[in-house]
Amino acid sequence: MITIHVTDLEGKTHDIQAPIDMGFNVMEAIRANELPIKATCGGMAMCATCNCIVKSDHKLPEMSEDEEAMLDEAFVLDVEGSRLMCQLPVSAALDGLAIQMGELTGE
Repeated sequence: MITIHVTDLEGKTHDIQAPIDMGFNVMEAIRANELPIKATCGGMAMCATCNCIVKSDHKLPEMSEDEEAMLDEAFVLDVEGSRLMCQLPVSAALDGLAIQMGELTGE
């Protein structure tokens, strides 16, 4: 299990536990911990409603072209530090990851 520090849209930080052996991504780990998250497309990198701003210095997997295009097109407030939670697989390397749930400017 790893710990992920998630700051919600109201500014409250939650320390959630995520298993590294179940193939979860960060969005699924947040749902499994019963935190509210839109994730409209269910994790297919097609909506950007699970966008987040990475606050820690973790080495993350390379961003795919699909993820980058979705963030560019989706009116994300902070594209520079933003990622889609559904595109971040839970692994031991993410232990202690700190993220802030993002908002879309077009909503």
